[in-house]
Amino acid sequence: MALLVQKYGGTSVGSPERIHAVAEKTARARRQGHDLVVVVSAMSGETDRLLELARTVNPDPPARELDVLLATGEQQTIALLAMALEKIGCPARSYTGQQVHILTDSAYGKARIVKIDETRIREDLDQGRVVVVAGFQGVDEAGNITTLGRGGSDTTGVALAAALKADECQIFTDVDGVYTTDPRVVPQARRLDRITFEEMLEMASLGSKVLQIRSVEFAGKYKVPLRVRSSFEEGPGTLITYEENEMEAPLISGIAFNRDEAKLTIRGVPDRPGIAAQILGDVGKANVNVDMIVQNVGADGTTDFTFTVHRADYKKALEILKAVATQLKAKEVTGDDKIVKISVVGVGMRSHAGIASQMFKVLADEGINIQMISTSEIKISVVVEEKYLELGVRALHTAFGLDKAAPQAT
Repeated sequence: MALLVQKYGGTSVGSPERIHAVAEKTARARRQGHDLVVVVSAMSGETDRLLELARTVNPDPPARELDVLLATGEQQTIALLAMALEKIGCPARSYTGQQVHILTDSAYGKARIVKIDETRIREDLDQGRVVVVAGFQGVDEAGNITTLGRGGSDTTGVALAAALKADECQIFTDVDGVYTTDPRVVPQARRLDRITFEEMLEMASLGSKVLQIRSVEFAGKYKVPLRVRSSFEEGPGTLITYEENEMEAPLISGIAFNRDEAKLTIRGVPDRPGIAAQILGDVGKANVNVDMIVQNVGADGTTDFTFTVHRADYKKALEILKAVATQLKAKEVTGDDKIVKISVVGVGMRSHAGIASQMFKVLADEGINIQMISTSEIKISVVVEEKYLELGVRALHTAFGLDKAAPQAT
């Protein structure tokens, strides 16, 4: 009936009982006539256990050897799932990334997929087998085992679906779809029936942990229909697809937020061409990613420059900025690691004016001061004090009608 690629995360295969449950779910789909390729992660906690084991042997393990070790986590899972499928009479065969030749570059720990040879998979599918593939891993041109980085099994699933021209790639996880915001913050949050690739990409980049960003990028690039479903309960999940012209796009699809933010400001630097590059050059060389940037020019020929980084990079970036300030004879450097980013996301912004003003008014009515603002065609992000995160998210969720069954433009 359809060729499906299904991906199960670590919690979904976290015990023998859960592996049996995945096998039963897979066998049911096979009995319905679907061809199935199942991509699995390592059992929950296994990758962390292997990392800890490596560091007890060598606190700074060589990247190549670390990838060889970490890839064994998924190898265990594929074998166990294939065994469970065979036990219930469903023919199956397992493959590592190397065996199905998922070719990657040689960036150990964060490799990118270059191409996939799907020949062996198609041969097994033609013979009625379920094909079980290890996520998170591949092999480079020299035959070295590589890994794709945390969450890389999502990318493996999408890449296989693209190579096989699958009808759908289904990501099974511990939630039953994509929500308008985190239900732990807003109990009224609703599961979305569908969301566009653009919106999902923004949501993932802004803090939503449902899908890895690279997997969404990959799915959008190769036009792979992507669906998020629950491993533990039945339901349609959320379909991630292209915007349809005939579909009435909601004004706002979701409220995303990120707690892992920190802000740095350098004041009183000369206002001249190239100053931004000079300030951020050393920060970039230290492999610190900069997110939002605001520059304010004063009347005295100087400028204040503010940017945000991941909270884990705050101390490193602060030290770098202090050194830059000395070189530039800046007035001062300040920092704040008690901030958060709140964002409203929706393709409906393209055709509706006044979203920003409505967002700012809602926050002002709650007494929440906005420190920084960033916009794109389908999102508006603001930086506020950490203590206002939940209040701000709840207020915006209500104001944009997301508490209701069918949100309407305002």
